[in-house]
Amino acid sequence: MCIHQLNLLAASNNLPISNFLGKQHPIEAHHLSSICDIMEKAMVNGDTCIIRCILVVFQVVFKFFFSPQTERNRDIVRRSGLLLWQLLMAPRDQICSEIQKEVCLAISSGLNILYPGEAEINNLLKLVLTEGERNSGLSQLRDVILTNLAEQLQNNRFGSEDDDHYRLNDELLHYILKIVVRESCVLITKCQTVSKDDFQRLLSTVPAASSCLRYLMAVQNHLLSNTILIKPDDNDDSDSSLQGETLKVQELKTSILSLATQILTGCDEVLEMLQQVTTALINSDISDREQRLKGLEQITKATMLGHLLPVLLTSLMHPNLQTLTMADALMPQLVQLVLYTSQTALLLKTQSPVFSELNSSPSCAAEQKGKQLPDERMLEEKEEPGFLTGLKIPAPWAAGKTVETVHPVRDNYKFKETVHIPGARCLYLRFDNRCSSQYDYDKLVIYAGPSTNSRKVAEYGGNTLGYGSRSVLGTGWPKDLVKVEGDTVTFSFEMRSGREHNTPDKAMWGFACTVRAQESSEDVSGGLPFLVDLALGLSVLACSMLRILYNGPEITKDEETCQELLRSKLLQRCQWQVEANGVISPALTPSPSPLPLTIEEDREFTYPSDVLVPPVGHYFDLPRIRLPPGIMIKLREISGRARPQFRPSIK
Repeated sequence: MCIHQLNLLAASNNLPISNFLGKQHPIEAHHLSSICDIMEKAMVNGDTCIIRCILVVFQVVFKFFFSPQTERNRDIVRRSGLLLWQLLMAPRDQICSEIQKEVCLAISSGLNILYPGEAEINNLLKLVLTEGERNSGLSQLRDVILTNLAEQLQNNRFGSEDDDHYRLNDELLHYILKIVVRESCVLITKCQTVSKDDFQRLLSTVPAASSCLRYLMAVQNHLLSNTILIKPDDNDDSDSSLQGETLKVQELKTSILSLATQILTGCDEVLEMLQQVTTALINSDISDREQRLKGLEQITKATMLGHLLPVLLTSLMHPNLQTLTMADALMPQLVQLVLYTSQTALLLKTQSPVFSELNSSPSCAAEQKGKQLPDERMLEEKEEPGFLTGLKIPAPWAAGKTVETVHPVRDNYKFKETVHIPGARCLYLRFDNRCSSQYDYDKLVIYAGPSTNSRKVAEYGGNTLGYGSRSVLGTGWPKDLVKVEGDTVTFSFEMRSGREHNTPDKAMWGFACTVRAQESSEDVSGGLPFLVDLALGLSVLACSMLRILYNGPEITKDEETCQELLRSKLLQRCQWQVEANGVISPALTPSPSPLPLTIEEDREFTYPSDVLVPPVGHYFDLPRIRLPPGIMIKLREISGRARPQFRPSIK
């Protein structure tokens, strides 16, 4: 156990023991061979205590004291790997779970030693990912390896040389994602299939993320952090640096697009299962149906819908990821997810008690309907209830902001604070009924603006408790709301007097005030239901992507440079070659009928819709632009051509 504790301490890179162990000389091959001999003898004798000790020794040796550089060392490594693999694949009745766990830790510690090549590691991971469900040892090894890789990715979030090692290839990520989707669907299905007691135990274990889900979370956070949070180095403006940063960003965006596509596809499958389970629970007659429907949201948060999707949706709203490529690739999946989440949220909402009470009071509904205007009744008849019907949207500004001094105030105490609520036409102040100060000149002054130079609104001070001045300023501390015009208010309080020995704390309590933008104190919602919040987030992202698709590609620098040419009416008359289905057609000839003979410079000219249709028949001249006389005179002087003289015809 001492070696085991040493291994745990050495796992922390911040401790001095890690640096000490890292500087030790590598172990010689014959020493490792002796360790293997002891392991073989213990396995033959079935000595579990010796086996556990040797497994812990393997973990320390692989991590700090061994380097397989010679052929003999590689032979010893292969021997060690065979022993570990033999223990891992042993039947459950021949090996205890503690030894199996130590075997997995030993293989994970020596992963780069036992499997030195990238291809070997990928083959091992492919084996544990595909066969892990059928073998408990492989399943446990998979969990240990992915947990370690996830921790390494989290520790190297902002890029390092080992990123490629910790980030697995697309094929392995696909296997991991399939496992996560299957785990999420199984977890949701349990809400319908398990017994009542098992369901309560299930609620007490979530949200606990599996190792596969933790690794996907680490990969997603790693990619998004490097794309969104890292800023380019402003001091290094060389062309090579800028080109390298551009290539890195493009690679990250490509990786994010690939991962996001797979995650959204998996979420689509999980949401489909969630909708089926929700419908089945609603139509069932089990005794604890309401509890299961309430717990379904909590359990859904433990799936990839709660751990992966919200972070991805928020990050995709960042300007660095709001690109036409992203929008074009993700839009179909986003629309499908919006439909699934909104439909499932509506199903769950219709079963909530609040919604049922709203719908089950025909007298109130008839009374409200009778008060409506005819147009409103017609509109209400056409509207269908959505997943937001009857829900209170969270309004964090409704809670207001509380401004207060210390309690009680001390001698020479000064306090100043400004509250700004954007968009508010006026602010409403409600004071605590305990507000007091020792003397009336120990006062609070309120200003309608961002500083004490703004317009003074009111001032309050003193107390009515029989201490100090035994009086208050004006009518005293307000009992009702105080209205301040504008969206900003400044509080300035100063304790000018010294505290007398007989003045209690309640007479020097200070003040506390809540600032709101609404006159009435609204009930602040603790938040939307998870699926409703998810549906709203998906809808916002889908609308943002639709806007990107509608706007199309960004204007290039060449287009900006050629804006004047593109506005030229002379160039607008040109007939351009048209590319269709990869074939470039010959220049289109003008059509004679829809075009006027002249184009006025002071009027905007537009081509009729049929002008681009190649005409059949003879060639006709283009209409000319009528130029001002001064320009025509200069053109004739330069060209040497005189103005044609028209002679009247003699009959």
